Amino acid sequence: MERRAASLEQQMGEPGFWDDQARAAQVSAEHARLRRRLETWRALERDVGDLEGLVELAAEDDSLAGELAEQFDSVERRLGELEEQRLFSGRYDSGDALVTVNAGAGGTDAQDWAEMVLRMEMRWAEKRGFDVGLLEASPGEEAGIKSATFRVSGENAYGLYSAEKGVHRLVRLSPFDAAHRRQTSFAGVEVSPVVEAADVDIDEEDLQVDTYRASGAGGQHVNKTDSAVRITHKPTGLVVQCQNERSQSANKQTALAMLRSRLVELEERRRREEIARERGQAQDVNFGSQIRNYVLHPYKQVKDLRTGVEIGDVQRVLDGDLDDLARAYLLQEAS
Repeated sequence: MERRAASLEQQMGEPGFWDDQARAAQVSAEHARLRRRLETWRALERDVGDLEGLVELAAEDDSLAGELAEQFDSVERRLGELEEQRLFSGRYDSGDALVTVNAGAGGTDAQDWAEMVLRMEMRWAEKRGFDVGLLEASPGEEAGIKSATFRVSGENAYGLYSAEKGVHRLVRLSPFDAAHRRQTSFAGVEVSPVVEAADVDIDEEDLQVDTYRASGAGGQHVNKTDSAVRITHKPTGLVVQCQNERSQSANKQTALAMLRSRLVELEERRRREEIARERGQAQDVNFGSQIRNYVLHPYKQVKDLRTGVEIGDVQRVLDGDLDDLARAYLLQEAS
């Protein structure tokens, strides 16, 4: 990291570096990220070095036991955070992510569940200090959402959210059933890396662009102009849409960025499938594989089917505390 940071500093000092604003911003962001990680490492190294002396002092003075325990807890917590960062070695892991939540089988219950999953995933991003922006949401007929897409911006956002890809299954007593019977609902989560325009070449002739009137909250502008944009990529059948920007052109640019991300994720998925075949692994790496159960009745439990991690406090998870579940999956993948 030190060698890379020094190389970036040299680039930043070259004449004309700031003439290309896009490249300059990219290099500066990487340099700042490296400096933060280096400082975190050095601070941890210093504190670990101080522990030996503190242990010797605590052996002679019992009043230091509390301070020693706090120092050990702090070091172990920060070491865990560095261990987590070590897991993000993929090409796009360190960058931003587009997260799409779709209602699956289960009618109104599934659309309500999809909205709960959307809230959970966005709350997780906020808890980790990421920037979150909702790009598109299609409301359900009675409640919840049919689908929604948001962008997560921050260090390792894509790497972290890769742990959430797949189908999330809910079991509960239905609030939409007059008989209050138990209902199983499904919501799918898709995650794509945010990529630069130069990374993906899209032929305009491969695109079908449709405009329509935006729906939902948005003031007088909504439903008066065909500002919302839906783009279909004919070769792959991928469909993206955006309605949150104020103009049709802005929505189209955002939708194109979303399409680029989906195409990259599609290629990554094919690559994972090929690797799995070469290894002889009979594993389902496609969108649609069930990854986690959330049971609210007859008992309360969240269980990740990939790692076996179980959490009894379902509400804590639904409020966006996904760290333990995601970390277990990422560690399993790394090993």
